[in-house]
Amino acid sequence: MTDNLTVIDHPLVEHKISLLRDRETKSVVFRALVREIAQLMTYEVTRDLVMTDRNIETPIAPMTARVLASPAPVLVSILRAGNAMLDGVLDLIPTASVAHIGVYRDHDTLEAVEYYFNGPPDIAERYNLIVDPMLATANSSISAISQLKERGVTNLRLASILAAPEGLAALRAAYPDVPVFVGAVDERLDDKGYIIPGLGDAGDRSFGT
Repeated sequence: MTDNLTVIDHPLVEHKISLLRDRETKSVVFRALVREIAQLMTYEVTRDLVMTDRNIETPIAPMTARVLASPAPVLVSILRAGNAMLDGVLDLIPTASVAHIGVYRDHDTLEAVEYYFNGPPDIAERYNLIVDPMLATANSSISAISQLKERGVTNLRLASILAAPEGLAALRAAYPDVPVFVGAVDERLDDKGYIIPGLGDAGDRSFGT
């Protein structure tokens, strides 16, 4: 890990990302793969979750057991592609709250356009995990982080399946304090802001649009 970047180079993650890249992969399979990759990445991303002790009784004897501390994390989905990852993380942390941030990329300027925010009232006091499959220009992620920080969030990290070097550099310049977890770093962006070789538009491929 360097500069707050962790590349999760696990064989299962790499294999499933390769299946995502295939243009012949149908939306129903694409969604399932994104969900599975999100689950695999969550294991590494949540390594620093706070634990606490709870007294329980096993069928054999009483013991002090380690459990996740309260309050539960907040999972922040950048609409709409983030929702495909969201379900996978919720499978593992079902007690988490969910915040939604609406951001879309202007196809002419590539700038992020913000249109929606909804999260729990105590979001500033909780661990926040932003999920967005693609970190391309990073404009959407930077916008989402800005909105969270404006609301007082300090404990946050970002998980993306694919990233471009340009996006990672932009995010590092804007928010060097935010840990970033990715499944792979690709070659570059094209002139339309798409990752090469990438996998296309994750939202379109997830939802068949």
